Amino acid sequence: MNMDTRSFDDRAGARDPAPSSERPARARPVYLDLPRIRLPVPGFVSFLHRVSGALLFVVGIPLLLAGVGMSLASADSFAQLRSTAAHPLAKLVLLGLAWAYIHHFCAGIRFLLLDLHAGIELPGARRSSVIVLVVSVALTIAVGVRLW
Repeated sequence: MNMDTRSFDDRAGARDPAPSSERPARARPVYLDLPRIRLPVPGFVSFLHRVSGALLFVVGIPLLLAGVGMSLASADSFAQLRSTAAHPLAKLVLLGLAWAYIHHFCAGIRFLLLDLHAGIELPGARRSSVIVLVVSVALTIAVGVRLW
C-alpha cells in the first residue's frame, strides 16, 4: 500500500528535472587543443590507421592510376615517368605513400585480430599497437633504402 499522502501532481513534479532555463550550464570546451590531448598507443595507432587510409584514398589512388596510365601510353611517357620518379621530392612522396600502405596493412591485420577477440585485453592491445608501429616503421625504412 502506498503511504505517500501527496497528490499525483506533487509526486510527478518531484521527479521531473528542473526546466532547462533553471539548470546550471555545463562548462564545455570552446575548442579542442589537439597538441595537449594524450592518446594511448592503441588510440594513436587507430588515428594513424585512419590518416593512412585517407592518404591512400586521396593521394595514392590517383597517383597510381596516373602512373599506370603513363607507363602504358608509350615508351616516351614511361621514360618521363621514370625520370619524374627519380626526383628526390617524388621519392619522398613515394616513401610517404609506402608508409601509409604498410601501416594501414599492419594496423588492418591488428584490427582483424581484435575482431576475432585475440589480444583484446589492455596489455595485449598495447603490445600489438607497439608491434604495428615498429613493424611499419622498419618496413618503411627498408623500402626507403631500396628506393634510394
